[in-house]
This record gives sequence, structure tokens and C-alpha cells, in this order.
Amino acid sequence: MSQFAGKTAVISGGAEGIGLSIAKALGAQKMNIVLADIDQINLQKARLELEEEGISVLTVALDVAEETQWQIVGEQAIARFGKVHMVVNNAGVGGDSGSIESQETKGWQWALNVNLMGVVYGAKVMVPLIKRHGEGGWVVNVASMAGMGGVPYSGAYTATKAAVVALSESWAGELKSKGINVSVLCPAFVQTRIYDSERNRPVQYQSDTADAVIESSFSNKTKKMVENGIEVSIVGERVVEALNNNELYIFTHPNYRFVMQNRSAQIDKAFQNASESPLLQHIVNQKLDML
Repeated sequence: MSQFAGKTAVISGGAEGIGLSIAKALGAQKMNIVLADIDQINLQKARLELEEEGISVLTVALDVAEETQWQIVGEQAIARFGKVHMVVNNAGVGGDSGSIESQETKGWQWALNVNLMGVVYGAKVMVPLIKRHGEGGWVVNVASMAGMGGVPYSGAYTATKAAVVALSESWAGELKSKGINVSVLCPAFVQTRIYDSERNRPVQYQSDTADAVIESSFSNKTKKMVENGIEVSIVGERVVEALNNNELYIFTHPNYRFVMQNRSAQIDKAFQNASESPLLQHIVNQKLDML
């Protein structure tokens, strides 16, 4: 029997795309699914899809940038299914793209509040619920390959996704003793509507400049790459596979391995440079003090 059977997963941004793909894959493992999303129309469509597949599902409206709304999701999940075993912090936006000087504060705040604080709030609210029953569980944070290295003209997106990777690494150590496994999903191009995040952009994050041209979250070139990416259904199945293997980093595009190898080589060279510096000889062999 699947280790997920009879347990409950809360998935943000679950109305479509990667979130819905993960919901279907976990539902196929007989998990109860709590779908939360800001798009209530697509949320109900997603509910019908899951119910048609025989999956137990609860849908709750959620703006991940609002901690109080996360609390409501938690309360409803417990009321319906009794326990929470997994949180999938999937909701995210592409943010504004463009040069450094073209970035507006509201665009940055939108990306930070959804992509970063949405993950923080999701964990802050759901992890205590997972701890409560003492059976262990999972935290799955959805970042991006962009979080493993910078992407020109996508500063806000890259910065927030890199933060999610770092948070996941931190939480993995913090939660290990509680039997809660942490994973960070870092997909490259997947056939979703991430390039059309603007459709769900709240009024408070819209530009104050009347004649401002709000760029899509990705350039036209990037949009085409997204549309030509892997099928979204693969991602959910890959997540289940990785969770069964207790993988911290979940990659969906092995062809990006050389990019990470190049980055690692540059980092290693930087350490070599530091070790050869006359300024640092007194700590070259100093014992590390790790937490």
C-alpha cells in the first residue's frame, strides 16, 4: 500500500498547472486533497476533475499572501479530514520582467508576497498541524530551476525562487527530527500559464503609472519555451517518485545538469581563490562551527 494512502495534502495554487498535476498524482495514491487557489472559477473546475477520478477533495479560496486565509484553510482541512500530513507550497507568479531600472516596487512586492511569503505562511500554518498528530509528513515547496541560478531580466522571480530553495534547505534540517521530510521542486519549462500570471494580479500590486506598460512575467521568447516545455502531468508523477525516494531537490529536467555543474565549478574555483589569498591563511584550516 502507498505510504500516502488515507493521508491529507494541502496544495496552494492547486486550480491548474503544476498544483493540479500534483493533486492528481497524490490523489491517485489515495490521498485526501485540499485544493486552495485565488482563482475560484478554475478551483471549482479542478474539484470536478478530481471528483471524477474518485479523489476525496476539498476546495478553499486562498490568497497565499494573506496569513489569515492560510489559517482558514488549515481549519477547514482539519474539519473535513481530521489531520494534515503534507503541504505543497505551489502558488507562484512570474513577476515583472525587464531591466533593473524598469522594475517597480509594486511588482517586486507582488512577487515577494506570493512566491516567498506565501511559502512562509503555508509552512507556518501547516507545519504545526503536521506536528500535532506526530505521524510525520512532508513539506514540498515549489521553486524553479531559476532558483538554482540567476536569470537575466527576471530578477524578482529568480530572487524569490532562490529564497525558496534556501528556505527548504533550512527547514529540512529543522524538521528532520520530527519525521517531516522537506523537498524543493525545481522545474524548468513546463506547459503552464505562469507567463500569464497577470490575470490574477491583485489591484494593490498594479502600477501607479497610468501609461505604464506592464510586461508579462516572461518575454515572448520565454513564453514559447514554456509552451514547448514538458507536459505538466509528468511533474506530479515525478513529485510522487521523488517523495518515495526522500529526495530534497526534485528536478524535472536532467538536461540542465551541466548548468549546475558549471555553477558548482565556479563556486569551487572561488573557494580555491580564497584559500590562496594571503589575507585568509589564518583560517584556511580552521575547524567549522556548524549548527
